[in-house]
Amino acid sequence: MWELYDALIEGIPEESLVDEFICGTYAVLIRSGNGCGFSQILPGDSLPETMKKSLNMPLKKLAECIKSWNFVEASVGMAAINAWYNSPATAVGNGIALSKSLYSEDRLSDPFIAYQNVIKNKKVAVYGHFPYIEQLFQPVCELAIIERDPLEGDYPEAAAEYILPESNFVILSCTSLVYKTLPRMLELAKNAYVIIVGPFTPLAPELFSFGVNDLSSFVVKDNAGAARIISGLERSKIYRTGQKVTMKSE
Repeated sequence: MWELYDALIEGIPEESLVDEFICGTYAVLIRSGNGCGFSQILPGDSLPETMKKSLNMPLKKLAECIKSWNFVEASVGMAAINAWYNSPATAVGNGIALSKSLYSEDRLSDPFIAYQNVIKNKKVAVYGHFPYIEQLFQPVCELAIIERDPLEGDYPEAAAEYILPESNFVILSCTSLVYKTLPRMLELAKNAYVIIVGPFTPLAPELFSFGVNDLSSFVVKDNAGAARIISGLERSKIYRTGQKVTMKSE
């Protein structure tokens, strides 16, 4: 079950170090060289942390926190992974086209907009209740929304065992990486077109080997601006510091 996580960790160079670590109220940011990665801090601090030191340690070592069952610590590991894969240099090296401006809005990199025509009359399962999902998808497809904390009309998490194998398209939240549910979700969705969505989705081609078809994420270009936002010194949305991007399997 750990193969997917081990592949993400192994792809990080040994020489990359943790140069900056900012833990805010709701998110954590890790900088390594010119690359910034961040993650929402997910609740689940019941088990003790496994790692106490971070600054100047190898980025790969900190990335191992993604395997922690303390979800706060695993959120740190997620940010460390993204400090490598979602850095501008790595993203460009993996074929992602970045604009020259610090901020750019690319609606075609938003799968909820880009796939509206593709999913027509298909069975679509969305793991996570995303904003405006009913307005965007429900009129054109057979939509099932699965949620850890279901809202009215949502299916509970256990329903994924039944819904995903019957779906044509499956959209998974990047939080599934931290919660460790992703490997099972990919197994259930092996016959579907799978998209992982969210600003801290790792732009890692390694994920394509595990059944993912599309990675919808975000690249930070303004490291200083992102640091101010994560630390709470500036009230703005993280999307003002970079570019939404998408990476598809061949």
